[in-house]
Amino acid sequence: MILITITNFTMTLSMYHGPVVPIGQSALHLHSANNAVNDSTRGTIIGPLLVIISALTWAIWFIIQAKMGNFYPAPYSSSALMLGMATVECSIIGVIIVPHKQEWSLFPAIRFAACLYGGVACSGIGVCMMSWCIQRKGALFVSVFSPLLLVIVAVLSWAFLREKLYLGTVLGSVLIVIGLYTVLWGKSKEMEPHKVDTPEDIEMH
Repeated sequence: MILITITNFTMTLSMYHGPVVPIGQSALHLHSANNAVNDSTRGTIIGPLLVIISALTWAIWFIIQAKMGNFYPAPYSSSALMLGMATVECSIIGVIIVPHKQEWSLFPAIRFAACLYGGVACSGIGVCMMSWCIQRKGALFVSVFSPLLLVIVAVLSWAFLREKLYLGTVLGSVLIVIGLYTVLWGKSKEMEPHKVDTPEDIEMH
């Protein structure tokens, strides 16, 4: 039930904008963002649908990873095999969709930085840490942190890209954080050791 509630909060963050929150613009700004097209009327349906599909596929991967950990308890090597296959598949699809060589250039430097960060931090370290956490705590513990990605994206978009913050974004972020801490509180209560009554305790009662 709590996971369904968090999903509803995520939908609120994705689909409902509402009025703009008057907090001004961030002092930080990336020069490469000046050429970005900011059209709030585009992607209002496709974007939330892709978010839902991404959340579903992540959940399926969490479950598969948890099941696989019972038969192959080596999260780092299994993550390396998965990322290797994903690299081959994405390279083939990328060449088919984008056949022009100039589109594969790593210049300007922001492209190289994005590829390096996405490969090392997001795919390498991130997937390995999630696999390790799934093995230690289970798929539920890891999956509840996924909606935080939307909150982080909203904050960084305002800070570096000078995008506007909407009321729906703020409300959805607050509700996601509340739901996350509720799940963590419930999990901590479940993991507390329960006292087993001894025959002496039963006689005392």
